[in-house]
Amino acid sequence: MTRRLVVEADGGSRGNPGPAGYGALVRDADTGALLAERAASVGRATNNVAEYGGLVAGLEAALSIDPEASVEVRMDSKLVVEQMSGRWQIKHPDMRALAVRARAIAQQLGQVRYTWIPRAQNSAADALANSAMDGKPVHRDAGPAPVEIEEAAPEPATEPAPVVSTRTLLLRHGRTAHTPERRFSGSSDLDLSDLGRADAAAAARALVGRGIEVIVSSPLKRCRQTAGEVAEALDLSIEVDRDLRELDFGAWEGMSAAEAVAANPLAFRRWRSALDVRPPGGESIADVSQRVAAARARILERHAGRTVLVVTHVTPIKLMLAAGLGVGDEIVHRVFLEAASLSEVVWSTDGTSSVRLVNDTSHLG
Repeated sequence: MTRRLVVEADGGSRGNPGPAGYGALVRDADTGALLAERAASVGRATNNVAEYGGLVAGLEAALSIDPEASVEVRMDSKLVVEQMSGRWQIKHPDMRALAVRARAIAQQLGQVRYTWIPRAQNSAADALANSAMDGKPVHRDAGPAPVEIEEAAPEPATEPAPVVSTRTLLLRHGRTAHTPERRFSGSSDLDLSDLGRADAAAAARALVGRGIEVIVSSPLKRCRQTAGEVAEALDLSIEVDRDLRELDFGAWEGMSAAEAVAANPLAFRRWRSALDVRPPGGESIADVSQRVAAARARILERHAGRTVLVVTHVTPIKLMLAAGLGVGDEIVHRVFLEAASLSEVVWSTDGTSSVRLVNDTSHLG
């Protein structure tokens, strides 16, 4: 009978990029018995690279236990799970190299599948990763040596870095000509309507006194115009991040959902049911998720410990809320956000995050 193993893996970075480490463990799937633990520093790296390090270490540990085993890999990184399952592309060169290494190890095992789990269910691997970042490596089995990334020297044992929290206020742009009929306007560079300008002015008044130190906006006019109202009220400049633009709906731009269904019912059903399906000529939710994650990482690196107003669109805000909640991107179809609504997520350098507010429109009267 084929032995069944479970690999639980995680990685983290204090600074993203910053001092990073991974943790991985192997359990017997039938008894739950702990068979191996791995934790090691990988020097200075991003969260995602560290998570891939944990995956590689966990697979190596499983291989050393039983090369013929069937393995389920459980991780709270949606990115790694989707990429290793072949549903998302891998663009980062360091991650691509580690993914190739992980696949090479997986091919030596009986069968490997990848499962996303909530962060709360991955606490053992997370604790190992934090142990590694604290300079306390773990290697409890007889398998190969810990995985190395870019030949980075281990960080010396130091006191844990203080936890720094960054507050992001997520403001959807005001109304446009498409908003009343709920038309797809992803890449369409629309101006705010008269009602939209009133929305932006109301948001600006409500945001005075909220401690905002930085404004980051999508490049599309409806967001820059909304951000401009707030920037004038707070006497701040605006940073523009192209990765915060809305999902490109391709051939469906300017259509309502009903019109898109009428034009291509099969394509619309497929797009609604899968994260990696693109509208004709457009982007998938998975595409947008990757660039929004990159924008979020830049914001948290450049403005750590500050209060940042992010002015963007429905899909990017929903994806940030999903990341803050530690859930899958499929919630984009289950959350509704009004024009000029405000949401809030706080991100901490210990890897935790908390959603404080969703779809607040009290300032609109």
